Amino acid sequence: MMATVQDMVRGFIERLSPESVCDDCIAERLKLSATSGANKQTRELAGMGGFERTQNVCALCGAPRKVIRYKRP
Repeated sequence: MMATVQDMVRGFIERLSPESVCDDCIAERLKLSATSGANKQTRELAGMGGFERTQNVCALCGAPRKVIRYKRP
């Protein structure tokens, strides 16, 4: 079975836990066609089962941005 974009984004964020990552870095690292694709996925994940979207510094690019992270239970 092929992974969906949301599965790939979720897995990437979970692997980086507890670090925060921005949509641009997610899109670049997963080779998504548009940053808006990552943005859509992170907005859907925000608030679900340990995912937290805040304004912070991205662990990958170091820029202060809207980021998402997974807090392991």
